[in-house]
Amino acid sequence: MLGFKVVHQNCQGLVETLGKYRRTVDAGLHFYLPFLQQIRTVNLAMRPLKLSQYSVITKDNADIKASVTLNYHVTDAQKYTYENTDSVESMSQLVRGHLRDIIGRLELTDALGSTSKINANLAAAIGDLTNVYGINVDRVNIDELTPSVAIQEAMDKQLTADRERIATIAKAEGEAQNIKLTTDARNRALIETRSGASPSNPYSSRCRKLSNCQSRGSFKRS
Repeated sequence: MLGFKVVHQNCQGLVETLGKYRRTVDAGLHFYLPFLQQIRTVNLAMRPLKLSQYSVITKDNADIKASVTLNYHVTDAQKYTYENTDSVESMSQLVRGHLRDIIGRLELTDALGSTSKINANLAAAIGDLTNVYGINVDRVNIDELTPSVAIQEAMDKQLTADRERIATIAKAEGEAQNIKLTTDARNRALIETRSGASPSNPYSSRCRKLSNCQSRGSFKRS
């Protein structure tokens, strides 16, 4: 009496005889000997995985929390199933280790401002894990890098201080500009006043002549 099993699309079946791997079968209908054989199904479709948040230390000894998500798919069902007790957890630990190494070579400000570069370096470091775990990581992404509370408070204080310094400088520059404009205006007014009282001014000359004539007329009448 034969048993049968349907291996669905995008899956592979691992045929075991008395608990020992015999062969790999693709999607379709397959027969086996009950009690002596079984067919273990492995899904080859892409799967998402979110790693739990964990601590990473930067080059300047700053503690930050990293959140990572990735997509992977099984490329070798035999290695994925038999050569590792938990290929997914092994892959996750490898990703964490590479990320710690990459961020450990960066200063805090560089790490927080270059997640795209870190993603690219992490993907290159992981590479194809087919020969090791029978898995390939298709995409890896750092969702968030969060500094510790103490570091975040220090960064907020520094940001506030920088804003206050910029505001103080802007205010001082504005006051200096106002003083300069006021001084220039006073100087121009003083120059114009002196120019108006100078002998070269025709209006002033006529005024002096008229005053002299009036004085002589008064002298004659007297």
